[in-house]
Amino acid sequence: MPPRRQRALRVIRPALRRQGRGNSVTDRPADQPAAAERRSSIVDAALYRDGKRISTPSSLAETYRQLRADSEAMAWIGLHKPSDAELLSLADEFDLHELAVEDAMEAHQRPKLERYGETLFVVLRAARYVDAVEEVDFAELHLFVGPGFVITVRHGATPDLSSVRRRMEDDPDLLRLGPEAVLYAVLDSVVDGYVPVVNGVSNDVDEIEVQVFGRDPEVSRRIYELSREVLEFQRATRPLSGMLSGLEGGFEKYGTDEELQRYLRDVADHVTEVTERVDGFRQVLSDILAVNATLVTQQQNEEMKSLTEANFAQNEELKKISAWAAILFAPTLVGTIYGMNFDNMPETHWGFGYPFALLLMAIVCATLFVVFRKKDWL
Repeated sequence: MPPRRQRALRVIRPALRRQGRGNSVTDRPADQPAAAERRSSIVDAALYRDGKRISTPSSLAETYRQLRADSEAMAWIGLHKPSDAELLSLADEFDLHELAVEDAMEAHQRPKLERYGETLFVVLRAARYVDAVEEVDFAELHLFVGPGFVITVRHGATPDLSSVRRRMEDDPDLLRLGPEAVLYAVLDSVVDGYVPVVNGVSNDVDEIEVQVFGRDPEVSRRIYELSREVLEFQRATRPLSGMLSGLEGGFEKYGTDEELQRYLRDVADHVTEVTERVDGFRQVLSDILAVNATLVTQQQNEEMKSLTEANFAQNEELKKISAWAAILFAPTLVGTIYGMNFDNMPETHWGFGYPFALLLMAIVCATLFVVFRKKDWL
């Protein structure tokens, strides 16, 4: 067992034992309210009988008392970022397994479904698409589902379980089916919440395709960021198929209502559809990244070709300039020599000296011109 989990369990076990010796929320004197109740994270707590709300307790202690007094009632307790004390109180009252309580305390769990005796512990990752920044926001949700109770623990803003509760209360026939019906409703809400995310990611993929073929230099970064979000999305959706298969495997053993079985199979179908689309996004993004790399390489090759052609043209111009400079240098050299004005120089007093010098310049220039022309410098 990892050291971190061992340390956490060393904290949970003594706390549960202390609560068992009479220090629970329900056993505190009335003039000493529990810290968990002073800083209550209860979003909504209600008792239901025959699919109808019969009570709305204001605290965990009151919920416990009313549930004990009515053996046919079902408690649905919704919490948002509860304190450790509140979770320990719930663990003591409903006999929740210490490993599940520790997971709910720490959060940052992958989606999973575990059965501890008659209690199901479910971890879900809800998602919502934030259109303003074109990002996917994930939030963790834990459920404890047992005989006569459902506890939902949210660690983020999503999903909106108040709408799930209203939906169930508007359908007493479904709510009458008990805690597993609430589990179905929450699963259905989380999976339905994936649809806008899938649509948002699909729109992002379309925009990225336009950017890629538009040679947008920022597209590589966007592909990478969206690929990370899709990978995170896969981690949230892929385990759901196995979780629902596990629930389906227990239909007969735990006597799940036939109508509820149909509802859960419908959720499984939606999960399969979402998972396939998310897997498709990852493949498409991988292909887009490969195409973008090819286009970037082509663009770099085109730029290198243009640069090479420019360098070649520049070299051609330099050769012409150098050739003409060499041709013009020859008469300059002859003229410079005869312009030194020494007394003892040949041809200075020769009658044909000037024509000879001009002829020499012309011959040298013509010779250089022919040589450079043969070398394609001119």
